[in-house]
Order: sequence, then structure tokens, then C-alpha cells
Amino acid sequence: MLHDDLADPRTATAPLADRLLRALTDPDVRIEVPYDELPRLSDEELGILLAEAHAVPSSAPLETRRLALDIRGASRDRRPRYTPDACRRMIEALAARSEDEGWVNLTPGLQALEHCTGPLPDVTGPLRTLVQALLAKDSVHQLYALIAIAGLVDEGLLREVVERLSRDMGPIVADEIAVVAGLPTAEQTRLSEAFREHRHLSAPSDADAWHRSAENPAYAAFARRALEAAADRAAAIRAGEIPYRADKAFTDREITTLGQAARVALHRDEPWLPDLFDRLLPGISLAPTTARTLPSQGLLYELVRAAQDFPTPEAVTAIRAVRGTVRHAGVPKQLDKMLKKLDAALAERTDVALRLPTWGFDTDGVLRREVDGGYAAVVTVAETATLVWEKDGRPLRSVPAPVRRDHAGLVKELRDLVKRVNAQLLTLVRALEGGLTVDAVHPYGWWRTGLAGHPLARTLVGRLIWEVEIAPGTWRAVLPETDELPAAPDEAAVRLWHPIRSRPDDVRAWRDLLVEGRIRQPFKQAFREIYLLTPAEEETRVYSNRFAAHLVHYRRMFALFRARGWASDLLGPWDGGEQDAAERTLGAGQWRIRFFHALADWEGEASLAATDQVRFARRVDGDWREVPLTEVPPLVFSEAMRDVDLFVGVTSIAADPDWTDGGPTRAYWERAGFAELPESAEARRDVLERILPRLKIADRCTLDGRFLVVRGALRTYRIHLGSANILMEPDDSYLCIVAARGKSDGTVFLPFEDERLSLILSKAFLLADDTKITDESILGQIARG
Repeated sequence: MLHDDLADPRTATAPLADRLLRALTDPDVRIEVPYDELPRLSDEELGILLAEAHAVPSSAPLETRRLALDIRGASRDRRPRYTPDACRRMIEALAARSEDEGWVNLTPGLQALEHCTGPLPDVTGPLRTLVQALLAKDSVHQLYALIAIAGLVDEGLLREVVERLSRDMGPIVADEIAVVAGLPTAEQTRLSEAFREHRHLSAPSDADAWHRSAENPAYAAFARRALEAAADRAAAIRAGEIPYRADKAFTDREITTLGQAARVALHRDEPWLPDLFDRLLPGISLAPTTARTLPSQGLLYELVRAAQDFPTPEAVTAIRAVRGTVRHAGVPKQLDKMLKKLDAALAERTDVALRLPTWGFDTDGVLRREVDGGYAAVVTVAETATLVWEKDGRPLRSVPAPVRRDHAGLVKELRDLVKRVNAQLLTLVRALEGGLTVDAVHPYGWWRTGLAGHPLARTLVGRLIWEVEIAPGTWRAVLPETDELPAAPDEAAVRLWHPIRSRPDDVRAWRDLLVEGRIRQPFKQAFREIYLLTPAEEETRVYSNRFAAHLVHYRRMFALFRARGWASDLLGPWDGGEQDAAERTLGAGQWRIRFFHALADWEGEASLAATDQVRFARRVDGDWREVPLTEVPPLVFSEAMRDVDLFVGVTSIAADPDWTDGGPTRAYWERAGFAELPESAEARRDVLERILPRLKIADRCTLDGRFLVVRGALRTYRIHLGSANILMEPDDSYLCIVAARGKSDGTVFLPFEDERLSLILSKAFLLADDTKITDESILGQIARG
């Protein structure tokens, strides 16, 4: 055995760890990496292997270097522990690499020192070598880690590091370095863990590290000073006190530091931050001249990224306001992309997402502004905000000419207000739906006044079903739009109703009520799909293959990942771009879901991906531990699988009506395009059962299993409820219709938005009256049958 710690026969994985260690240290040993077995390594075994993995030189055989990368990858979701010998080996390996390659990631060294299982070895020599090698470089990174390591050696080296890091980086960075240098080593290490500059080289910073760092009073005070200094500098540039140079208002390192400061303030939800953002964001986004450039495009994007990490409603509003005023042509497009991710992230931060401004609206959701000449502007909030101008109490079709001429500022102000209100309502919808995944509970007294009674939120909240705990363990469901709120104390709990907690009869009753009352919910709640564990998933135990082996339009799926708050690396024809696992956390950050997928065919924007397993992990002591599916809470499992169903259902080539490629992809299209219905399509069937009798084409439509059957005068058509693809009787020939996408006849009430359902209905209306079809391509297909 190469290491006594790995030779203990009582340890089930000792033989595996020993084989891996031999392969890392002996170039003549080759092994097939057992990926599925790597999670079984103990924390100490992983620490020993990591030290050797970092010691593998760049000149080692390719197989050895790949194994080292695999070991380092296996540590991403773990918290390895290091024996004193492994700790010493790690520091020596990093020092040697810093001398050979001139750069090294310091985080593994700090982690080894922090998580050493015994007395710390004397590593001052290699630590000094490590620091001095990095200081010799033209640019220095990993400031926090470098300060922490220098402080472990001696005061002289720490002073040298502080002087070097403060040089030419700007006063904001100099202030930060002085603050960090004065902290205890443990606090410096926490900052290093939270504020990683090279996240692709080590595990992502976790919420615990951020929380501990944000609670540091010295750094929190610095964060405010730094952001105020940035706002003051932007104001000085605008006033002409500092010469204007496009995108040069702050150094690169200052931008990084200000991003960290913003993250701390956003994480702490500081009350002073909204006003500061209202000063800072416009200041860095608009040149003091008429130029289309920005004082600091880099800082603008960094602050938006900070808000993506720790979003608040006020930050979202401020960013949207800047998006509407920035002059640079490309910046609004980039901000739109970033705002999609920001909205999804805010929905997950339910503790702040439901905080709403009133903006002067009365309790009925109405804001009225009088103007000379008997004119008035009335902004009303119902499902959305609308602006109507009146003359002596009578509504006008457009802005009256005198108002447009004499009150142009007011017109713009009110139009901007409508945009802000609608953006706020969209954010609120996302936040409320996000609360479903964490089973968010609110005090009844606050909910009654701060949400159900809020002028902006009341109509939206009223169309959702809520549960009030009227007695311990006894919940009463209520729809505020139609029901009187129950009597309950202010401290009683209230939460959104979810069908997975209800009896089927109750679910059916709510669905009937919505359809009969023509109540359109802000998101799919009563008709929400439920995903229960299947026998096949119980058999596979730790993964689900329910949505595996599908071919999807990759770029569309990648866009959906972002829109739904999933993190994923872009696939492509580059090293490591063949496969990935999209990730999302649910259940208040305690559960992680991974959806595996791989590149199937690279054609740029037309690339295809193949879907694979879905796996779940629970956070345990700061680490992610994969668990059997039977241990996943039903609500978390259902909501996760609902997202995956969405990804596959929307982007599968089976839903592409004009797919013409042959070979295996065509075989998949033919099979999946008319397959058994997933839960999302079953929900469409449920809606159709209720609304079909109300349609003018009801006598020509029937539901038959997975199809909506439409009897036209020329043919009978079978529309698949999953893909919306069409077969024609009697020979099941395929009918391709593309033009009607996403539009019904405009008179059909749907209790929720569903583009695929609208598409199915539009095709049904078209085919029910097939003698009036004028499209020659459609008529030709019908006639050939």
C-alpha cells in the first residue's frame, strides 16, 4: 500500500482509493476511472487523493492528468478533510506548481489548512515560496487568499503583500485590502471562499460562506464606503470634475471589488442600498455628453451579476430603469438577457421578493393625476397596468394634444410608471410561483394587508388559491376573488395551495370553479401537473430516466434553462463541451437537481442534444450528497420533474411540425411525436374536457386517448395533445401545419397560459372548417390522402 490511511481493510472503499492513489503517483499504472464509485470515497480519502492530484505535473501522461482532473471534479460538491501529511503534501504541490507554471489556484491550499484533521504541519517554507512566486507576476489575483496565506507566514510578508496589492489598483481596492489584512485568518479564509475569482477551478462558493462573510461587520462597513465612493466618482464625472473617458471610470480590480461589495449589501438587504443604486446605476450608464458610450459598462454588468446572485425587487426596478435610458445600442439587449436570469433568481429569494412599492396608488389600485383644462390621467392596475386619459370624466382614445404639448414630462413619467408596474407584477408572479417550490409560509396578518390588500397585488393574489391554517394542522383553502377570507389570528400561517397536497376530488372542484367562473390564473396552479414517483424510478433508485433519450433543439433548451433559473455550461465542439448537467436548487436551497444532457449533433444554432438522467442531492453540512429518489420530498420532486418535462416538451424535435431529416432523428420524431402523454399533456387533456363543450366546434370534436379528434368535411384529423402533430384518418398520414402557431380564434377562455394548448385549439378550429382552408400546401396534403 502507498499510504497507511488507505490500507485499512475495515474501510469499504479503501481498495478503490488505493488504486486511484497508485494511478496518480505511478505513471506506469493505468485504471478506468469508476465515476459512479467516486462519491463513495470518504472525506479523508478524498483529501489525500486531492493533494496528489494537485501534484501531478503537466508533463505527466495524458491518462494521469485526466484522472487528476476527475478527482478534482469529484471534490466540487464535497468538503474534503486532510490528514497533516495530506495538508503538507497539498501546500508543497502548490508551491512547486507556482514556481514551474507561475500561477496556481490558492483555494485548495487554504481549504487543506482549514480542514486539517490534526496538528498543522510546518509549511511556512513552501507557503513563502508560493506567495513570492505569485507576487513576482505582473498581475496578481486571488487577493483574499494571498493575504490569508501571507499572514500565516509572518508580518513582514503580509506587509509586502499589502503594499504590492494596493499598488495601481485605485483607492477603493486599497481600502478593501487594508480591511481584509486586519481580519483574523479564519475571516480572511471565509472571504476567499465566498469571493472566488476563478470559480471554474474550484467548487462554487456556497450560501454558508456568503452568509458568514456578509455578517462580518468590518467588511459590511467597507461595502457601503466602496459603493458610496463609486457613486460619488460617477457624479463627479457627470459634473465635469473628473475627465470623461469611455468605460474607464473604474479599474478592472475596482469593478471586481465593487461587485463583491454589492453582493454583501444585497445579501444583507441593506436599507440604504436602493437609494444608492438609484444614484450609482444611472451615473455609470450615461455619458456626461451625448455620446452613446458608458462611464463603466463593466461595472454596470458586474452589478447586474451581483443582483443575479442576491436579487431584491428594488435592484430589479433600478436595472430596468437604466435599461430604458442607456444610449449604447448593444447594452439593452444584454441587459434583457441578464434580466431574465435576474427575474428567475428573485423568484427563488422569497424572503424579499414579495416586497412591493405602492407608487401612490389607492387601495383599489388606481392612480389619478389631474391636468389643466379638465384632463386627467388614470392608471389602473388589474391583470396589468393600463393608462387612460380622460376629459371631464370621459375616456379618450389617446393622449390629448394639449397635454402632449404642455405636459410632455408627465406623459413620459406615467408611461414609465406603467412599464415599472407591469415589470413589478411580472416579478411578483415569478416570486409567487417560486414560493410553491419552497412551500413558503407567510403570517396571515401581513399577507392580508401587505399582499392580498396591496393596491398592485390584490387582483393578482385574488386569482390564486391560498391555504390558511385556521387551527394547528387544519388548513382551509380559499380563492380571495370569490371567497370571503376566513377568520384567523394575524400570526396564523398562510401559503399557496398546491394540488400535490390535495385530494383528487378537491383538485377537480377547483378546476371546475375556474373554468365556470372564467378566472384566469397568473400561472398554472389548479391545473398544475403532478409528478409522482414511478415503479421504474423506484427500481433505478438514485436517478430517473423518465425524460431520457429525447432529441431536442439544444439552443432552445439552453435558453429555457436560463429562463427557469437553471445553471448550465454551454455545449459545443470544444474541450469539455460534449456533455453537461443543468442544475437548479429547490426547497429553500436544500435540494439540488441535475438534468444530464449531451451534444448529439453540432450545427451551430441548429444543434441537437440528447437528454439523459435526472438526479437529486441534499445539502448536508454544506456539502451535496446524492440521495435515493424515495427520500426526495414529493413537492420538490414534482416541481423539478415539471421543469424537465417543460424543457423536453417544448424543445423536442418531435414538436417540430416540419422536421424533414432522415435516419435516426426521423425515427425518433415519428416515435416521440405521437407517444404516450406526459403529465403536461395530460393537464391539457383535462382542460379540453372542460372547455370543449363550450366551443362552437364542440359537435365536431372528441377526445380519444392522447388525441383531440376533429371531424372536418374533407377528412377526420387526430391532433396529438403532446406534440400538436396531426394524423389524418383513415391511413394516419401526416399533416404538416406550421402557420397557425400560438393563436386560437381569440374567443376561447383558457384558465392559464399554454402556447401548445393554444396551438392545438387553433389547428382544431382550422380543420373543423376545412372547406374554407385556402393554403395550397395544406389542401395538397389533405387531397393526397
